[in-house]
Amino acid sequence: MPADSAGRTVRATVRTFVTDLGRRRVYLRWSNLFGVVTFACLLVLAVTGVLLATWYTPSNELVTYVGPYGPLQGATVTEAFASTMRISFEQTGGLLVRQTHHWAALVMPASMIMQLLVTFFTGGFRRPRQLSWVLLVVAFILVLAAGWSGYALPDDMLSGTGLRIVEGVVLSIPFVGTWVAGWMFGGPFPGQIIENLYPVHAVIAPGLLVVVMAVRGVLSLRHGQAAHPRPTPAASLGLRLWPDAALRAAGMTGMTSAVLVLLGATSTISPVWSYGPASVGEVGAGSQPDWYMGFLDGALRLVPVGWETEWMGWTITFATLVPLVVIGGYFAVLIVYPYLEAWVDRDRELHHVLDRPRNVPFRTGVGVAGALFYGILWGAASADIVSTEFGVPFETIITTLQVALLAGPPLAFEVTRRICIGLQRKDREIALHGHETGRIVRMPNGGYGEIHQPATEDERALLSVAPVPAVPGRPDQRGHLSGRERLRGALSRQFGTGHVVPAVLDEASARTKALSRSEGPSKSTVSSKRRDLTRIE
Repeated sequence: MPADSAGRTVRATVRTFVTDLGRRRVYLRWSNLFGVVTFACLLVLAVTGVLLATWYTPSNELVTYVGPYGPLQGATVTEAFASTMRISFEQTGGLLVRQTHHWAALVMPASMIMQLLVTFFTGGFRRPRQLSWVLLVVAFILVLAAGWSGYALPDDMLSGTGLRIVEGVVLSIPFVGTWVAGWMFGGPFPGQIIENLYPVHAVIAPGLLVVVMAVRGVLSLRHGQAAHPRPTPAASLGLRLWPDAALRAAGMTGMTSAVLVLLGATSTISPVWSYGPASVGEVGAGSQPDWYMGFLDGALRLVPVGWETEWMGWTITFATLVPLVVIGGYFAVLIVYPYLEAWVDRDRELHHVLDRPRNVPFRTGVGVAGALFYGILWGAASADIVSTEFGVPFETIITTLQVALLAGPPLAFEVTRRICIGLQRKDREIALHGHETGRIVRMPNGGYGEIHQPATEDERALLSVAPVPAVPGRPDQRGHLSGRERLRGALSRQFGTGHVVPAVLDEASARTKALSRSEGPSKSTVSSKRRDLTRIE
């Protein structure tokens, strides 16, 4: 009986869970696809990674290559490089698996960046989803760590050059650089770096990534999906989470996996046989990191040459310290931004409806400025390739990018903010006068005018969004305004500027003023009209 009772309890719990999933709604929009693509990439990486782990040998031990690739016959290579060559040329399906794994590792960061952008610009990180945003940023960092550690495992000339750069950066860190480099490499370069990076790539980073994404999934089920600003009831939109949306996601996962396999079968990537084995005394000309790590390389290239000083017998190299601090600060701001915005606006409300980016000009401007900052760093990583391919002096490219890095983000912020204001004004015109039809008619007075199609009530509700109010600094009980509150108030004023008063609110305000001046209607009539205005607002 206890076993039967427990079984019935489990079955009832499962039925309740499935029924609850069937009641939930998933809103159909293109941005949902990025999460599915990310999951598909993770699935492909897991399957291909397990296969590669059974064939790959993570060892810096030197051996003589005796494989079928003629140009390297008899060359002294590491066991890691030799095993990579065996996978590529001798293992049945090995090259397909390795290239599919690499392509999935390139696509996954791109889909996660798109998730970050969509979530940021629509305000999808607001309460109660701040933790989901933090976990998304952490997941992106883990993907970068997993990709970088896997980039070094073939131990070819390209990855060896990248590792030499990493060693130089680590050694330049004051006080602890030598100790950290010794811990990472296990001795003089290259040391035991392959053996040390393999657990990071194969176990630690993927394990943490799975945990983070699982927690995000649980939070998503708990909080539900945020809806786009629509006037119609949420229950009448979208698909059931189970089974409709789940089957669509499964189909998209299969399509993404098929595309990755097709890329692995037809597009050569990471041809280690062309690069050759890594060498302690040599570097590859024109070496480029995988695209998702380009911003780190670009940050090092944009620092002025010879930027260093001496202090107490130590050489402080700002050429490497400043990029590390800037990149660390960039990701720190990404993580804390939801809490910073909530603190600035004193926002304690739950938000289950997303913002239109145009209605929050300050946040949208910050997002565009941050994206441009990242893009300039990323572009700087290929400055040498651009120089050789287009015949532009390398110094000219670097100087231009340095100026753009300082002047570009503020300019992008202001231009974006003004574009958002212009779009708000357009929305206001549509709400007031309707859509242009292109039909010109002659008026009774002999003039000409265009016929406008009035906006529907649903459109007016969508286009007439209340502006974000500024929350001034609040003094304490003694009437003293602290520096923290003064700063918060100043930031709140900046965040609350750049809004156009919506047409509905403007009309409601005008009607309220008209009612306050009128003396004819009775008190009950005025009260009923004011209740109507309250509903409009």
